[in-house]
Amino acid sequence: MPVATVTDTAVRHRLKGWWAGLDEPVSIAPLVTLRVVLGGLLLFSTARFWALGWIDDHYIRPGFHFHYYGFEWVRLLPPSGLYAVHALLMLSSLLVMLGLCYRLAALAQFLLFTYTELLDLTYYLNHYYFVSIACAMLVVAPAHRAVSLDVWRNPALRLTHVPRWTVGMFKLQLALVYGYAGLWKINSDWLLHALPLKIWLPAQDRLPLIGPLFRFTETAYVFSWLGMLYDATIPFWLSWSTTRPFAYVVVIVFHVVTGMLFQIGVFPAVMIGATLVFFSEKWHRRIWRIPNGESHAANTEWRMPIAKSVLVVHFLFQILFPWRYLLYPGNVFWTEEGYRFSWRVMLMEKAGTAQFYVRDGRTGREGLVVNSEFLNPHQEKQMSMQPDMILQFAHFLKAHYEKKGVADPVVRAEVYVTLNGRPSRLLIDPAVDLTLLRDGWGRKAWILASER
Repeated sequence: MPVATVTDTAVRHRLKGWWAGLDEPVSIAPLVTLRVVLGGLLLFSTARFWALGWIDDHYIRPGFHFHYYGFEWVRLLPPSGLYAVHALLMLSSLLVMLGLCYRLAALAQFLLFTYTELLDLTYYLNHYYFVSIACAMLVVAPAHRAVSLDVWRNPALRLTHVPRWTVGMFKLQLALVYGYAGLWKINSDWLLHALPLKIWLPAQDRLPLIGPLFRFTETAYVFSWLGMLYDATIPFWLSWSTTRPFAYVVVIVFHVVTGMLFQIGVFPAVMIGATLVFFSEKWHRRIWRIPNGESHAANTEWRMPIAKSVLVVHFLFQILFPWRYLLYPGNVFWTEEGYRFSWRVMLMEKAGTAQFYVRDGRTGREGLVVNSEFLNPHQEKQMSMQPDMILQFAHFLKAHYEKKGVADPVVRAEVYVTLNGRPSRLLIDPAVDLTLLRDGWGRKAWILASER
């Protein structure tokens, strides 16, 4: 038999064994932990969002909202509808946490949370993206089959074990988040120049105990290297039982410190809670007092091949999509082509100013736009340094001024951006009529080259 045939056969056997191994039974206890933690944190986060008045600030008051490319069809509800969405999101998160009407509640939680995030590109954050993915995984996972009100109502649902892939998918997703966050930190600005931490840390020098350390340049270099090493390696230390307790202490310290330094909401709590999935089955069983009974997996075999296949596609996307930036020329931090949805976490200090000019195509008269008439401060800040948002705003201005009687409006913008403390430079060609351009996956040739 040819060697190639023997090798191919061996590979097929290994793949078949790996595929079958995904259905091996493991304890359901880690899923219970994830259900309670993620449901509880999303309940708290939504209630906090409401209490701080952000439903009004983010969605109701602005005169314009930036959309995600491909999701222009997502429409803003009237104010009463937006408040109803957030109320239902809190209710569904509570039901997920308690394990009551779980499948419906988990699906509602995923759809409602993702809807709120799709309403305005301004508020994109990596941790919102992660929460949407985790919520989708909870829909699939049988996390309600123990320590839940569903089981209390129907004891026949109770399980002690679930297929391995239902727990493993959360571990792999977390590993990808951390792994890419660490990989992208391996760049000259981060490691050789301690940027942007050299800019950020001195502003936090009044924090108790550690604040005075931030006045030293050396601290920025130490934090930069430790941050890279932490992100790149923490999934391995959490996966090894010997180092896991110490690694988790590092997780807590790391996210508490970043939460103190930066305004990133409940993201530190989400990561501290989600990484508990790496702890041993015994540890989780002890918390929820789930017996280590006979191993039997969930009675949803008809769904397993479909679910596993969907997960394979999902993770292939998660692995490959962050590399799309290689298809575009220039510095990804400058152009931001391929930047989002790639787990690039707090890698740059970027700020800009954008002045828009609208010219009447018939009379030639040109006027300066007051951005704050249409945008809130955060929208204007984010738009002023992101080319696709600049383009969207220009198209909005054209439609707006056409309604005001301006004939064939021409919209151009002078946008100056500074990246990691470097001198401001023009981001886009100020002579281009932005209304003639369309967004898409192709290269944005109207973005001017950065200094490197």
